[in-house]
Amino acid sequence: MLMKSLHLLSSTILLHRFASRSIASLSSLPRRRIIVRIPNPSFSSPFPPILSRPISSGKVLAMAEESSSSTSSSSQKHTNRLAAEHSPYLLQHAHNPVDWYPWGEEAFEQARKRDVPIFLSIGYSTCHWCHVMEVESFEDEEVAKLLNDSFVSIKVDREERPDVDKVYMSFVQALYGGGGWPLSVFLSPDLKPLMGGTYFPPNDNYGRPGFKTLLKKVKDAWDSKRDTLVKSGTYAIEELTKALSASAGADKLSDGISREAVSICAKQLSRSYDSEFGGFGSAPKFPRPVEIQLMLYHFKKLKESGKTSEADEEQSMVLFSLQGMANGGMHDHIGGGFHRYSVDECWHVPHFEKMLYDQGQLANVYLDGFIITKDVIYSYVARDILDYLRRDMIAPEGGIFSAEDADSFEFEGAKRKKEGAFYIWSSDEIDEVLGENADLFKEHYYVKKSGNCDLSSRSDPHNEFAGKNVLIERNEMSAMASKFSLSVEKYQEILGECRKKLFDVRLNRPKPHLDDKIIVSWNGLVISSFARASKMLKAEPESTKYCFPVVNSQPEEYIEVAEKAALFIRGNLYDEQSRRLQHSYRQGPSKAPAFLDDYAFLIAGLLDLYENGGGIEWLKWAIKLQETQDELYLDREGGAYFNTEGQDPSVLLRVKEDHDGAEPSGNSVSAINLVRLASIVTGEKADSYLNTAHRLLAVFELRLREMAVAVPLMCCAADMISVPSRKQVVLVGSKSSPELNNMLSAAHSVYDPNKTVIHIDPSNSDEMEFWEEYNSNVAEMAKKNRNSEKVVALVCQHFTCSPPVFDSSSLTRLLSK
Repeated sequence: MLMKSLHLLSSTILLHRFASRSIASLSSLPRRRIIVRIPNPSFSSPFPPILSRPISSGKVLAMAEESSSSTSSSSQKHTNRLAAEHSPYLLQHAHNPVDWYPWGEEAFEQARKRDVPIFLSIGYSTCHWCHVMEVESFEDEEVAKLLNDSFVSIKVDREERPDVDKVYMSFVQALYGGGGWPLSVFLSPDLKPLMGGTYFPPNDNYGRPGFKTLLKKVKDAWDSKRDTLVKSGTYAIEELTKALSASAGADKLSDGISREAVSICAKQLSRSYDSEFGGFGSAPKFPRPVEIQLMLYHFKKLKESGKTSEADEEQSMVLFSLQGMANGGMHDHIGGGFHRYSVDECWHVPHFEKMLYDQGQLANVYLDGFIITKDVIYSYVARDILDYLRRDMIAPEGGIFSAEDADSFEFEGAKRKKEGAFYIWSSDEIDEVLGENADLFKEHYYVKKSGNCDLSSRSDPHNEFAGKNVLIERNEMSAMASKFSLSVEKYQEILGECRKKLFDVRLNRPKPHLDDKIIVSWNGLVISSFARASKMLKAEPESTKYCFPVVNSQPEEYIEVAEKAALFIRGNLYDEQSRRLQHSYRQGPSKAPAFLDDYAFLIAGLLDLYENGGGIEWLKWAIKLQETQDELYLDREGGAYFNTEGQDPSVLLRVKEDHDGAEPSGNSVSAINLVRLASIVTGEKADSYLNTAHRLLAVFELRLREMAVAVPLMCCAADMISVPSRKQVVLVGSKSSPELNNMLSAAHSVYDPNKTVIHIDPSNSDEMEFWEEYNSNVAEMAKKNRNSEKVVALVCQHFTCSPPVFDSSSLTRLLSK
């Protein structure tokens, strides 16, 4: 859609082309190329080609000194305005010699007053290359003087201000077809982008200019060719505005694309499937959970239509991919959870940061894998992720932190941080800690004296991990147990004991930096996975035993985590009077308002919380939040949702995001939310939800048709809305009854993304009032079964309900038909 929406002329040139090659993404998933072309060659850049340092798809593990964050401001040589901020990323730069400003009017006014361009640097606290550029350039006195004399320098935390990041990332992607962090962009005093890139090394090298040279060239151009730069920047924003805020050409998708989008996307993904190692695409490999969701959704459709062999083939792709990720070094075998991505094709050597949005989404797809197969391999991984979060990432008040850094000191007193230092092991260390079980452990996890990062030429191209090991499982558990003349259960027990010993030793190492920001959208993703786990894991055999880092929790404990996180957000980041959210929290709410993703992801989490046994108050709040979301972000004329409220004049673009990448897009999640809400309520409200969803999807019809692989979750939404009648499971019974919990678990024990679970306690007046108002049919079912001594389950579809069933096994059989 984006490509078609721009008027392209054959004689045009790329705007501001000062890079001779595309900039490689440092931290982000590949995204579509946004091409903004201009019809006047006089607008071309006054610069010779300048290229930010290319990053190979292998690992570049240079890491330099970083000042200790614990040093007090009074002992620092430099302190700038960032010292008054709450963002961990901004605080990391508070003692640079660069005279940084936070994003805001003070900085803009200073640029206007001095009549100088703005240098905008965007990153986040756990970004490896952001750390590198800080040490190489922003801590350098010469670079600081160049910036302070000729620019106003602004630092932005992309996790705190994704709206600002979106504007200038779109600009850089439009120029070069790629982007990443750190994002480095030069702006006019009125915030129009002039030129930009990602990471720049400080000095000229290999015939390419470094950051110091670039700063001098930008200053010279500003002094001599300002009009050209400003006109080009203004034009770029105008074209991006048109391209990123499309309107619907109809009230709904054409029937064909609504039914076919999932199949189109599945075929496109299948073509990129790696049959040797699993996953879709080549190195670097990202765990893009929306791809797994799409493939499982399509598998279900194929199975229902009788295409068993095709369904089995797609299921096999998904399960092999999930196993590959879980066995690989991208999975933290000692402490649980997943790192950001793998630099090689075999899921072995990761980029070591851990992001909350990955944990929530991955836990959900492993839960789906378990429910489909009933194989505890997948439930183990889901528990592993959730137990890691419970142990390391949750504030005492219940909010869930954002991320852990990739880099840390090798030992106390070390001068330099290294990527992965907290997670990697030498063979001698393992011998010393594990004693008689060391050989078993080393063979299981492919540990070698010389180091094991040798499975791919991409794993360690600069030999940074010589003599070190990233744990990876390469052999079947049963074969390894047999080799050591042990039962599988005993073998697993020994491995668990070994992992615990190594975990305890690892605790004595300097820990990676924790970004303790609490972001609403990411908490929404994790609320969903904790809530779903609380019921889906009840399908595990009673005899199931897990070993460290899984802690053998009762499934019910997980919903308590979800509810506590939701309560934190409601108590600290939500205004009951205005019904508005704030985006994030660290030592108080952030200055930034919430964005579309915050509402959409939280609503999805609240729906999962309710459907898995949470109280009616979560469903009520989801409905209120949807009303606010529609008020603030919905384009009532053109369809779909903008990413911002549009009230901040410093944010030059108001975008309708559709790309399902490392995180799903707010529009994709919103479309599914609307379908789910429409199946819960009736009447005009249900019709309104569906009409909004239809029009939303119509905005992105060309995208669904021509590049479905970029929007896998939206493809699922398009199919969901075409399903003639969504299945409803209605449970009537006392909340205090243990059998209701069993029935809820049964309701979620069968994989069916086109299913809604409703539970109602006829003795609860608050619930009865809600259902009388929003869905009298449910209230009537509750009244009819008010006197039943048992929990009653009804499965309804096509305006017909099954005969009631009164036990969980009967409900499971009914749903499995």
